[in-house]
Amino acid sequence: MIIVGISALYHDASCAVFVDGRLVAAAQEERFTRKRYDPAIPGNALRACLRQAGLGMYDIDCVAYYEDPVLRLSRQLWMSFPEFPPARPETMFRLDAERPYREIRERLGYAGPVVSVTHHEAHAASAFYCSGFADSALLTADAVGEWATASYGRGGPEGIELFEEVSFPHSIGLLYSSLTSYLGFEVNSDENKVMGLAPYGQPVYTDRLRHLITDCPGGQFRLDLEYFDLSGSGPMYSAALSGLLGKPPRAPGEPIESFHQDLARSLQVVLEEILLGKVRYLHEMTGSPNLSYAGGVALNCVANSRIRRDGPFKDIFVQPAAGDAGGAVGAAALVHHRLTGSFVRHRLDDVRLGPAYDVTQFKRCLSEAGAAYSDFSGREHELLAATAGLLASGKVVGWFQGRMEFGPRALGSRSILADPRNSSMREHINSLVKKREAFRPFAPAVVAERCHEFFDFAGPSPFMLDTAQVRDAANLPAITHVDGSARVQTVAKEVDPRFHELLSEFGRITRYPILLNTSFNLRGEPIVCDPGDALLCFVRSRLDVLVMGDLMVLRDGVPPMWLAVADAMGPPPERAISGDYYTFV
Repeated sequence: MIIVGISALYHDASCAVFVDGRLVAAAQEERFTRKRYDPAIPGNALRACLRQAGLGMYDIDCVAYYEDPVLRLSRQLWMSFPEFPPARPETMFRLDAERPYREIRERLGYAGPVVSVTHHEAHAASAFYCSGFADSALLTADAVGEWATASYGRGGPEGIELFEEVSFPHSIGLLYSSLTSYLGFEVNSDENKVMGLAPYGQPVYTDRLRHLITDCPGGQFRLDLEYFDLSGSGPMYSAALSGLLGKPPRAPGEPIESFHQDLARSLQVVLEEILLGKVRYLHEMTGSPNLSYAGGVALNCVANSRIRRDGPFKDIFVQPAAGDAGGAVGAAALVHHRLTGSFVRHRLDDVRLGPAYDVTQFKRCLSEAGAAYSDFSGREHELLAATAGLLASGKVVGWFQGRMEFGPRALGSRSILADPRNSSMREHINSLVKKREAFRPFAPAVVAERCHEFFDFAGPSPFMLDTAQVRDAANLPAITHVDGSARVQTVAKEVDPRFHELLSEFGRITRYPILLNTSFNLRGEPIVCDPGDALLCFVRSRLDVLVMGDLMVLRDGVPPMWLAVADAMGPPPERAISGDYYTFV
């Protein structure tokens, strides 16, 4: 039984392929079109995933869509009238409940059955069916699906059941996005910047922010709508918010002041308060020792660590593609269970689910262009020793290996790597390579078996979804945040032997089997997908080394013409969705 899950038409479109209940491939459309958060039907991603799995369109038994278009339309109509359509006629085409089914058939050339599940069912299923749990409490928290913004449920061999939800416009995800916009960052994108800014401030505005949201009995909470504008026609906050906080909103690009740091910290505190209360309620309702958690809010790794540390659950699985991209996984898994009655338990420990590429074909391209490179084919140990030596000497490496990761994090397949001991490395990568804000932290990748030696963290964290205190912060300044924490990725030898061995080789040189690991992309662009993307990003970003499969290219070996072309290139394509307000319609 082959089920394809589709998440599309609003933001971060993706597909997932399940064969007999097991996830075999998944990818986001943005990686192929190079448009950030591309919402289009993921035709490029699906073709790549099917090729990777050795399948064709004719093999698909069913397509599962990640939400109910009729329910979404009911909320869109409720939001939009009486102002709509005169205010925003350009979005009129979206008010069509048949559009997802029509575009799946027309754009993918698929004539078989299409089944939809609700948005929060897809989120909950994406976590539960990847958790390996026999039974679990289910928590979903995001901005909004059709109507639900938070859901509570339970999962087991018989399937999933969502027994309570919070309905739009009351949304903890929209609260966080509204303050993200108020702080001068893009919504649908920069919420992680607010999380990174928070440790620089003090929680002096928590009492004022508690005016924005009321914690209600059970799983409920309510926003004070006086402070929000959720019409989708402009900023997500109203003028009343400036009055409450006593400061105007920050315009993008303006300096970040102590007020902004304090506001970010206060917002993080309020978010954690609400989430902790709700997971305790969910535990009381289900009695399960396990929690499966998804939705965009689940990407807040600081809150995840708080839930893990102070919450009532013994084991927690957070879906690595917790946002809408992961909805494709949940839709396919849930539809497979419902169609076959077969409950497939499997703990997801590896998200290298995208396509792999044969990089040997690039040897001819490099040779004809006059680029110097080394081919380490059949000499893996030499490749890893050479790379580790370059990293230890202060070089920054673009690392392109195997299948592409699914989800928002680069985890050792499409990564930029550097020495975590170098105190200037964070500033260097931020200013010259990633071209992003200096306050944003970088994450460490560490061999799993030695994580506890360097971080106050006991369990596995393969997806960078937890934070931990750094035990030896003075000697690991490049990956230690201002509060002494780091967003840890543990690398198991049995999951990714090459990356694990690179970390181990670096450890043999430096005593620290740890590398700074950030995504292989420039600011404003998706993570690289194929070797061409990697080579272009390598040249444009001024990285020192590119390791692509068994090939190594040094900066000194780059032809001058490549540098001239890179310098002449303009900015990346505009993102495919608005950064001013959440994608409501």
